[in-house]
Parts: sequence; C-alpha cells; structure tokens
Amino acid sequence: MNAQKFIAGLTARGRYCFSTEEAIDGFGASAVATRAALRRLRQKGELAMPYKGFYVIVPPEFRNIGCLPASHFIPALMNHLGEKYYAGVLSAAEFSGAAHQRPQVFQVITSKNKPRIICGKVRVEFIARKNMEKIPTMDFKTPRGYLKISVPAATAFDLVGYSRHAAGLDNVATVLSELAEQLDGVDLGRIAELSPIAWAQRLGYLLDTVGAQDKTEALAAYIAQKKPVAAALVPSMPRTGSSRVERWRLLVNAKVEADV
Repeated sequence: MNAQKFIAGLTARGRYCFSTEEAIDGFGASAVATRAALRRLRQKGELAMPYKGFYVIVPPEFRNIGCLPASHFIPALMNHLGEKYYAGVLSAAEFSGAAHQRPQVFQVITSKNKPRIICGKVRVEFIARKNMEKIPTMDFKTPRGYLKISVPAATAFDLVGYSRHAAGLDNVATVLSELAEQLDGVDLGRIAELSPIAWAQRLGYLLDTVGAQDKTEALAAYIAQKKPVAAALVPSMPRTGSSRVERWRLLVNAKVEADV
C-alpha cells in the first residue's frame, strides 16, 4: 500500500492522526522507506508532526496554519502517549463561551510538565497539576471527536490558580465575568477542596468584584469553615498597605480591573 492509499483509508474512517509504527505497518515498506515517504508528505504540507513519531493529516482547509487545530489532535496525541489530560484555563473558558479574546496558545493540563508544541501556527502549552485526574471534566465535541475540558467551576479555579498563564488577574477577572453565568455556586463550594485554599479565597473575591456575588455563597461558607490565614491577592507583590476583606480572609494588595 502506498502512502496516499494509507492516508485515504484513515480519513475514510474519520481518523486524522497516526504513529510512525502504524505507518510502517500500513505502508508495507521498510522503516527507512516509510520515514522518507512521510518526510515528503510533510514537505508538501499534507502531513505535520506535532510530536515526535506522531503525525496529523492536514486537510486543505488547514494548510494555511500548517497543522490541524490543537483541539482536533490533542485527544489522539494524549491517547498515543497513554496520559490523562484536559483542556483547561483559557482554552476551557473559550469552549464554555467565555472567550473575551481568542487564546493564542492551546492550554492542556497534565500530571507532569511537557515541552510546548509548535506545529505550523499552532501552539500548545502543557501545565502540570498533580491531582488533575480528580478535576471534574466534560466532553466537548469537535469535528474529529471529543475533547476533554474542565467543567466551568473547575475552569474558574484554574484561571485563578494559573493566572500567569491567563494574562494576569485583570484578564482573569474579565473571563470570570463572562464565565459567571455558566457557574454553579454549589459546584464551586463542592470542588474547592481540590485546590489550594488561597485559590478559593482569590476566586471568591474576584467573583464578587465582577458582580457574581450570587455564585459565591458556598465558597464563602467553605472559607468560613476552614478559617485559613489571610492570603494576598497577588502573592508576588508587597502586602504593606493592603486592605483586608474579611469575607475572603484576603489582603487586597493590587487593583483588579475587568474589561467588561
């Protein structure tokens, strides 16, 4: 079987990703000959290799970006690597309808750090979270299958916890203002224990700040029960002169302005 027939057979079955080993078996040629054929197809723009030994078929409509969109191949890649994942932070917020500005990088939460992927114009950033397998997720349908994304409540915690991956607290507040209608206050209180308590303190304050006080009762009850030490809104900034918000046991040492 030649390369074109192999690829046509995959796409006929709705598959757009494959490994080097699958290609060697499918081509019925030597490893050297198969890799040479794959290299030629990459040079023509018909294939891309976002990860070593893992190829994606690039349909004509995506040749301008030089790769499949990340949401189309990440599930297959993570399955290929045998690793759990979910799309999180700004990417998950976008899928939940809270995309003030389209994220420039596709963000994937895994249990350990991985190098960033650059495939044509597609960028994928991996963020490590040790207990990511406990974070509630849902399936989001894409043209190539289903992508796991964090549920809105979990996304809210990740936005606050990984704010430097979300363009800072001003942008986090902006996204939270758009995500708020998707949030369930009970869910926020229920999954708070999956994150550091300071994340809950900051999240509650930010939700109040953007006018989503109706979503924060369970979080406030959780904070009141735990009685944590006062946390700084921005840990890296001085606390001198900070105002204290008792409801969240939070030292507000920076002004946050949502773009709404």
